[in-house]
Amino acid sequence: MTDRPDPIDRALIAALRQDARLSVTDLAHRLGVSRTTARQHLQRLMDTGRIRRFTIETDVDAEGQVRAITLVQLQGRMSRAVIRALHRIADVSTVYATNGNWDLVAEIHTDTLANFDRALREIREIPGVTNSESCLLLAPVVE
Repeated sequence: MTDRPDPIDRALIAALRQDARLSVTDLAHRLGVSRTTARQHLQRLMDTGRIRRFTIETDVDAEGQVRAITLVQLQGRMSRAVIRALHRIADVSTVYATNGNWDLVAEIHTDTLANFDRALREIREIPGVTNSESCLLLAPVVE
């Protein structure tokens, strides 16, 4: 497998985003490939870190969870090391590249404000992080 995911990899990831509980047999059926091919692609995606974890959504995700966006400013050429460190923080669900005054955006999901505070401290202690700003996500805005 190259650095870029091929069409089977992209289809497999899309299927798992819809339902991370799919069996290898179900994935193979959806992708139109053999079970062995689906299993090999899934294993390579996990081995290379393209798939880092399987997760669930519950009815608690909307209520009782602290969610935030943290903007991160970096020092010089530290982005790869900082990105690796951010991915190791359990409460950081996604890291995005961005433009403007901030270099990265980290999406944080945790169960308490105390754990949110701990995650922020971990982010601020990463070598190469020079500044951060967080916005707690409150209720969704519905028109």
